Order: sequence, then C-alpha cells, then structure tokens
Amino acid sequence: MYDPSQLRTFLAVAQTLSFTQAARRLGLRQSTVSQHVRRLEDATGRPLFSRDTHSVRLTEDGEAMLGFARRILAAHEQATAFFTGTRLRGRLRFGASEDFVLTRLPEILEGFRHAHPEVDLELTVELSGTLHEMLAAGKLDLVLAKRRPQDPRGELVWHDRLVWIGAERLRLDADRPVPLIVYPPPGITRALALDALQRQGRPWRIACTSGSLNGLVAAARAGLGVMAHSRGFIPPGLVRVPDRFGLPELGQVDFVLVSGRRRPTDPGTAGAADALSTAVLAAGDRLHRP
Repeated sequence: MYDPSQLRTFLAVAQTLSFTQAARRLGLRQSTVSQHVRRLEDATGRPLFSRDTHSVRLTEDGEAMLGFARRILAAHEQATAFFTGTRLRGRLRFGASEDFVLTRLPEILEGFRHAHPEVDLELTVELSGTLHEMLAAGKLDLVLAKRRPQDPRGELVWHDRLVWIGAERLRLDADRPVPLIVYPPPGITRALALDALQRQGRPWRIACTSGSLNGLVAAARAGLGVMAHSRGFIPPGLVRVPDRFGLPELGQVDFVLVSGRRRPTDPGTAGAADALSTAVLAAGDRLHRP
C-alpha cells in the first residue's frame, strides 16, 4: 500500500528536484517532505532519490516510480470523484505557451477531458508574455507558461535551463553578427537571448521572427540561425549549439501555473482550474520527457 499523500510529495520533489521547492508547492514543512519521501522509500525498499548538499536526482527506481505514482493517484482521484458524486461543470479558459506545442500536453488534456466531461475546456496557445497579459485582463482562467525573471507569481511546475539550439550543420562566424531566430515581443526567451548577447557585447541580427514554434523550428532546421530554447523541449532535428562558438549562458527558466482572479459567483471555473492544475502538476514531468 502506497500512501497517496506520500506519492504526491514524491512527484513534487521529482519534478522540482528540490525538497524546498516541493514543500512550497505543497504547503508543507521541508521536514514533512523529507519524512514522506523516507516513508515511501521504506515502503518500496529502494532509494528513490540520490541526494547530497548540492543536488537531488532520481535513481533508476525513482524513474520507475514516476509512472506508478501517476497511475495510482489518477485511480485514487477517479474513485474519490465517483463515490462522492462530485462532477465538475463550467467553462475553463486555459492558456498554454508555444513551448508545449510539440510536447505531450495533449495527453494530459485528454485525460482531464475524460475525467471531467462536463467541463468546457477552451485552449489558447500563445507566447508566454501574451498569456500573462491575457490572464491579467481576465481573458483566461489558468495559464501554463514561462515566468519572467524575478516574477514571484505562479506555482512552480519545474526549473529548466535555456540553451542555444540550431541545425547540426550550422556554423557561426565569430566576426559576423549572430543570426537569431526569435519570437516577436513580448516573448520571454527573446528578451533573455537579447539581454545575454548585449551583456557579452556580441553583435546580433534577427534572421527570422515567428509567433509560431513550428515556424521557428522550420527556420532553425533550414540553418537560418540559432534560437534560445528550453533544454527539456529541444525539438527533433535540432541540437545544442557547441560551446566552441562562444555564445553566452542564458540562465534558468521557470515554468509555472498561474490562476486568474476568480469570481465568487463562478465556483465551477474555480473547481475546474484546481482540477486541471492538479493534473498538470501530477504529470508535469511527462511534458519534457520523450
């Protein structure tokens, strides 16, 4: 028997690779998070994490537990909903950033629609910056997107590194401006890429602009230039740009869930947003895995 609360804690640590971040997400003390993980490891008889003072990593058994934990929790929630007779209804306006176009987000949304067939789900795919603006304007109820640096809002889904990617055959001339493939403003990766190049004093030029990830990927595959992209989402046919070309470090990026202002007269939307948030957080690691 695996305790659902311990499994939820395990998933939070696995996705953030941080006991501190998992505690914040779950609203628990860090000592409680450690206790849950230790008890789950006792129940399995296997170490699920390899950890030291600097890092937390999943062991091979921890990787295997990810799939089991998701399925156990999904079954637990379905049984609870069935026997309590709770059925969510209403309209949920959900925004997801372009980063998720080529990921397994559709599988998560399909599972949500299956579990809550009476929720009308409206999906908007846009740039992260645009989604945050729409949420602030009351045009969306829930957003899954990148977070701007120093922005404290949102529930962390996971951290990732931004890296430079391009076609494998691409070569960069140190004496010529870096050809950039970027989203239009207010793209967050665009701003981070330009800031990094300006700090380095490296000249650049815009080789391609597109509001569509598919458009950017097509330009990159054609060898038109380089683009800043999440390390966990590198599209097929593209690779990290080798360090020998001397491009600057881009730093970390946070992917978060942010809820809008909910009207007290619309409890259905609030319940649906909470349910989808739970589904994304429980399966978030699937978004950036093959």
